[in-house]
Amino acid sequence: MVDILAQIKPKISKIISEESYKTWIEPIEFVEYVDNKCVLMVPNTFFKDWVIQHFESILVTLMREITSTNNRIEYVIKKEQRTDGKRGVVLRRPSQFNVFNPKYTFENFVVGSSNQFANAACLAVATNPGKTYNPLFIYSGVGLGKTHLLNAIGNFLVKHGKSNPEKICYITAEHFTNELINALRYEKMEDFRNRFRKMDVLLIDDIQFIAGKERTQAEFFHTFNALYDNMKQVVLTSDKFPAEIENIEERLRSRFDWGLIADIQPPDIETKVAILNKKAESDHIALPLDVAFFIASHTEDNIRSLEGALIRIGAFSSLNNSPVTIDLVKEVLGHMIKTKKKEITIDLIIKEVSSFFNLKPSEIRSSRRIKSIILPRQVAIYLSRKLTDFSLVSIGEKFGGKDHATVLHSIKKVEEEMKIKKEFKNTVERIETRIKST
Repeated sequence: MVDILAQIKPKISKIISEESYKTWIEPIEFVEYVDNKCVLMVPNTFFKDWVIQHFESILVTLMREITSTNNRIEYVIKKEQRTDGKRGVVLRRPSQFNVFNPKYTFENFVVGSSNQFANAACLAVATNPGKTYNPLFIYSGVGLGKTHLLNAIGNFLVKHGKSNPEKICYITAEHFTNELINALRYEKMEDFRNRFRKMDVLLIDDIQFIAGKERTQAEFFHTFNALYDNMKQVVLTSDKFPAEIENIEERLRSRFDWGLIADIQPPDIETKVAILNKKAESDHIALPLDVAFFIASHTEDNIRSLEGALIRIGAFSSLNNSPVTIDLVKEVLGHMIKTKKKEITIDLIIKEVSSFFNLKPSEIRSSRRIKSIILPRQVAIYLSRKLTDFSLVSIGEKFGGKDHATVLHSIKKVEEEMKIKKEFKNTVERIETRIKST
C-alpha cells in the first residue's frame, strides 16, 4: 500500500510555516488509500475540524498531483482511552480538557475596535480568575474570535501558573452534553459532577447548544452554582446575546447576566488587513498591501474564512511559483470575491447606531432606562422597522425581549421628534446613510 501522505508531507512543509506544519500536519497518520479515498488518522475531533478548515484543500491538491485523479479524504480519530472494568466505559482523562490550541494566544489575537472590549475582558479574567468578571459571557457571530479568546485564557493561565492545569477545563457545550449522556448511560453521574464542579476555571464554547436540552441545562445550572459559590471562574461564549437564546431556562439566563457581557462585532477593513498581514507573516506568504486590502474588501467578515482564503492563496502561489497578485486572488477565490449587496440586518443597525452614539451594542440591546441609552435604542428600533422586513414582535426580541407596544411607542417617538427637531432628523438620516453604505 502506497503511503500518499508520506509523499506529500515534504511538499506541505515548504508551503506553510514550520510551526503550522509541526502542529497540524506532522501528527497526521496515514491509514489506507482505497478507491480514491485516503483515510487519515488524527488525534481528536478539534484537530480534524481545524485540518478540514485550513489544510484539506492543500492535501487534496497535492494528492491529485500524485494520483492524477480526484480524491476524497476520510478522517478517523485516534483512540487514546482506558476502560473501566467489565462495563468497558471510556473514561476521559482530565488532560483532555486542558489542551489548548498553541496558536490561540493573546499575543496572536489581532485587536481592533470591533473586539477590543472582549479582548480586554478576557485578559482581565486570565490575570485574576474568579475575581474580576464572573461569569464572563462573550457573544458574536460565527468565526469572529470567541474560540481564540477562550483558548488564549487557557494558554495564559497555564503559562503564568495562575491555576493548576489539571483544574482548567475547556469544552464545547456539545461535548459537555455528550459527556452527560455517557455518564447517565453508564451510571457515572458522580464522576461527571466531580470532574466539572471541582475545576478552578471552566471555559465553555457555544453555550447556546444546550438550549432545549432540559437535563443538560439542569446539570449545568448546578455546576455553575458550585463554581460560582466557590469563586471559581466561568467563561461562556455564544452566537447570541443571552436574551436572544431561545428555549433556555430563565434561571440560567439570569446567571449569564450576573457578570460581564462582552460582544465581538465583525471587523472593519483595517482590522481584516491586520489579520491577513499577521497570518501572512506567520505562514511566510509575501502579501502586498494592495492585495491585502482587496481580499479584505471582497470577502466575508468571518475571520476563519478570511484566514482560510489566505492559506489557499499561499498554497496556489507556492505550487505554481507565482507572486501573489490581485489577479491570482480572483482566480483562486473565484465566487468568494463576487461583489454583492450586503443585507441590512438588525445586528448591523445596532452596530452602527451604537458606534454613532459611542455606546456598546449590548447597551442598546439591554433594558437599562438611562436617558443616554433610551434615545439611541429608540433610533435603532425605528431604523430596524424602516430598513428591514422584520415584524414588530421580531424587532422587540432583538432588543431584550420588548413587547409589541414598546416597539411601536419607540417608532412613533422617533417619528414625532424628527418632525419637530431638524437636527435630530439630520442625525437619524446620517445614521441611515451609514447603514446603507456599509
